[in-house]
Amino acid sequence: MKPDELRDLQAPLKARYREDPETAVVTMRASGDINSPDVVCKVDTGRALIEAGLHEAAGGNGLTACSGDMLLEALAACAGVTLRAVATALDIPLKGGTVTAEGDLDFRGTLAVDKGAPVGFRDIRLNFDLDTEASEEQLAQLIKLTERYCVVYQTLTNGPPIEVSRRTI
Repeated sequence: MKPDELRDLQAPLKARYREDPETAVVTMRASGDINSPDVVCKVDTGRALIEAGLHEAAGGNGLTACSGDMLLEALAACAGVTLRAVATALDIPLKGGTVTAEGDLDFRGTLAVDKGAPVGFRDIRLNFDLDTEASEEQLAQLIKLTERYCVVYQTLTNGPPIEVSRRTI
Protein backbone atom coordinates (compact mmCIF):
# COMPACT_ATOMS: atom_id res chain seq x y z
CA MET A 1 0.00 0.00 0.00
CA LYS A 2 1.19 3.49 -0.81
CA PRO A 3 1.10 6.39 1.69
CA ASP A 4 -1.60 8.20 -0.34
CA GLU A 5 -3.77 5.06 -0.43
CA LEU A 6 -3.58 4.71 3.35
CA ARG A 7 -4.35 8.41 3.87
CA ASP A 8 -7.31 8.19 1.45
CA LEU A 9 -8.59 5.12 3.28
CA GLN A 10 -8.35 6.70 6.72
CA ALA A 11 -9.27 10.33 5.90
CA PRO A 12 -13.06 9.89 6.07
CA LEU A 13 -12.73 7.96 9.34
CA LYS A 14 -10.55 10.65 10.90
CA ALA A 15 -12.95 13.38 9.76
CA ARG A 16 -15.94 11.55 11.24
CA TYR A 17 -14.11 10.95 14.54
CA ARG A 18 -13.17 14.66 14.77
CA GLU A 19 -16.77 15.73 14.10
CA ASP A 20 -18.36 13.12 16.36
CA PRO A 21 -15.84 11.67 18.85
CA GLU A 22 -18.35 9.11 20.15
CA THR A 23 -18.29 7.31 16.79
CA ALA A 24 -14.62 6.49 17.41
CA VAL A 25 -15.45 4.42 20.48
CA VAL A 26 -15.93 0.80 19.48
CA THR A 27 -16.70 -1.92 21.99
CA MET A 28 -14.74 -5.01 21.07
CA ARG A 29 -15.70 -8.33 22.58
CA ALA A 30 -14.32 -11.80 23.09
CA SER A 31 -16.15 -14.65 24.72
CA GLY A 32 -15.24 -18.12 25.79
CA ASP A 33 -17.23 -21.30 26.31
CA ILE A 34 -16.33 -23.19 29.50
CA ASN A 35 -18.90 -25.98 29.11
CA SER A 36 -16.28 -28.71 28.71
CA PRO A 37 -15.47 -30.90 31.72
CA ASP A 38 -11.80 -30.43 30.76
CA VAL A 39 -9.76 -27.45 31.92
CA VAL A 40 -10.23 -25.54 28.66
CA CYS A 41 -11.99 -22.44 27.40
CA LYS A 42 -13.11 -22.34 23.76
CA VAL A 43 -12.70 -18.81 22.43
CA ASP A 44 -14.48 -17.77 19.27
CA THR A 45 -12.29 -15.25 17.47
CA GLY A 46 -14.81 -14.60 14.71
CA ARG A 47 -12.33 -16.20 12.33
CA ALA A 48 -11.69 -19.52 14.08
CA LEU A 49 -12.40 -21.36 17.30
CA ILE A 50 -9.39 -21.52 19.61
CA GLU A 51 -9.29 -23.99 22.46
CA ALA A 52 -7.22 -22.48 25.26
CA GLY A 53 -5.95 -24.60 28.11
CA LEU A 54 -3.26 -24.83 30.71
CA HIS A 55 0.35 -24.29 29.69
CA GLU A 56 2.50 -27.37 30.07
CA ALA A 57 4.31 -25.66 32.95
CA ALA A 58 0.93 -25.53 34.76
CA GLY A 59 -0.07 -29.11 33.97
CA GLY A 60 -1.42 -28.74 30.45
CA ASN A 61 -0.96 -31.33 27.73
CA GLY A 62 0.53 -28.94 25.16
CA LEU A 63 -2.32 -29.54 22.70
CA THR A 64 -4.27 -26.38 23.49
CA ALA A 65 -3.38 -22.74 23.09
CA CYS A 66 -1.98 -21.01 26.17
CA SER A 67 -3.53 -17.65 26.99
CA GLY A 68 -0.06 -16.28 27.82
CA ASP A 69 1.10 -17.21 24.33
CA MET A 70 -2.06 -15.64 22.91
CA LEU A 71 -1.28 -12.39 24.74
CA LEU A 72 2.22 -12.32 23.22
CA GLU A 73 0.78 -13.21 19.81
CA ALA A 74 -1.65 -10.30 20.09
CA LEU A 75 1.23 -7.97 20.96
CA ALA A 76 3.34 -9.20 18.03
CA ALA A 77 0.39 -8.94 15.62
CA CYS A 78 -0.63 -5.46 16.75
CA ALA A 79 2.94 -4.15 16.76
CA GLY A 80 3.54 -5.62 13.30
CA VAL A 81 0.39 -4.09 11.81
CA THR A 82 1.09 -0.75 13.50
CA LEU A 83 4.71 -0.73 12.31
CA ARG A 84 3.56 -1.46 8.76
CA ALA A 85 0.96 1.32 8.89
CA VAL A 86 3.45 3.84 10.28
CA ALA A 87 6.08 2.85 7.71
CA THR A 88 3.48 3.26 4.97
CA ALA A 89 2.25 6.63 6.27
CA LEU A 90 5.80 8.00 6.56
CA ASP A 91 6.95 6.36 3.31
CA ILE A 92 9.75 4.52 5.12
CA PRO A 93 11.04 1.74 2.87
CA LEU A 94 10.39 -1.63 4.50
CA LYS A 95 11.07 -4.78 2.49
CA GLY A 96 10.01 -7.12 5.30
CA GLY A 97 11.12 -8.50 8.62
CA THR A 98 9.80 -10.16 11.76
CA VAL A 99 8.25 -9.06 15.03
CA THR A 100 8.93 -11.17 18.11
CA ALA A 101 7.25 -10.85 21.49
CA GLU A 102 8.52 -12.97 24.33
CA GLY A 103 7.92 -12.90 28.04
CA ASP A 104 9.10 -14.48 31.26
CA LEU A 105 6.44 -16.01 33.46
CA ASP A 106 7.16 -17.59 36.85
CA PHE A 107 4.62 -20.38 37.21
CA ARG A 108 5.11 -20.50 40.98
CA GLY A 109 2.80 -17.48 41.18
CA THR A 110 -0.14 -18.83 39.17
CA LEU A 111 0.15 -22.26 40.85
CA ALA A 112 0.23 -20.68 44.35
CA VAL A 113 3.57 -22.33 45.12
CA ASP A 114 5.15 -19.06 46.30
CA LYS A 115 2.93 -16.16 47.37
CA GLY A 116 5.83 -13.78 46.65
CA ALA A 117 6.11 -14.88 43.02
CA PRO A 118 4.19 -12.63 40.60
CA VAL A 119 1.15 -13.93 38.78
CA GLY A 120 1.62 -12.91 35.18
CA PHE A 121 4.56 -11.90 33.05
CA ARG A 122 7.38 -10.24 34.93
CA ASP A 123 9.17 -9.17 31.74
CA ILE A 124 8.04 -8.80 28.13
CA ARG A 125 10.38 -8.06 25.25
CA LEU A 126 9.30 -6.82 21.83
CA ASN A 127 11.86 -7.11 19.05
CA PHE A 128 11.78 -5.95 15.43
CA ASP A 129 14.15 -7.45 12.85
CA LEU A 130 13.67 -5.21 9.84
CA ASP A 131 14.82 -5.59 6.25
CA THR A 132 15.16 -1.95 5.29
CA GLU A 133 17.52 0.67 3.99
CA ALA A 134 15.92 3.34 6.16
CA SER A 135 18.19 5.69 8.07
CA GLU A 136 18.73 5.39 11.81
CA GLU A 137 16.63 8.53 12.28
CA GLN A 138 13.76 7.03 10.28
CA LEU A 139 13.99 3.76 12.23
CA ALA A 140 13.97 5.57 15.57
CA GLN A 141 10.84 7.47 14.49
CA LEU A 142 9.25 4.25 13.20
CA ILE A 143 9.72 2.44 16.51
CA LYS A 144 8.68 5.49 18.57
CA LEU A 145 5.43 5.86 16.63
CA THR A 146 4.80 2.10 16.64
CA GLU A 147 5.01 2.13 20.44
CA ARG A 148 2.77 5.21 20.56
CA TYR A 149 -0.01 3.85 18.34
CA CYS A 150 0.05 0.09 19.02
CA VAL A 151 -3.17 -0.65 20.94
CA VAL A 152 -1.91 -3.82 22.65
CA TYR A 153 1.43 -2.26 23.61
CA GLN A 154 -0.27 0.80 25.09
CA THR A 155 -2.81 -1.36 26.92
CA LEU A 156 -0.04 -3.46 28.48
CA THR A 157 2.12 -0.49 29.45
CA ASN A 158 -0.73 1.73 30.68
CA GLY A 159 -3.10 -0.90 32.03
CA PRO A 160 -6.68 0.35 32.05
CA PRO A 161 -8.99 -0.43 34.93
CA ILE A 162 -10.71 -3.79 34.51
CA GLU A 163 -14.16 -4.28 35.92
CA VAL A 164 -15.01 -7.86 36.88
CA SER A 165 -18.62 -8.97 37.27
CA ARG A 166 -20.44 -12.24 37.61
CA ARG A 167 -23.95 -13.55 37.41
CA THR A 168 -25.56 -16.94 37.85
CA ILE A 169 -27.42 -18.38 34.86
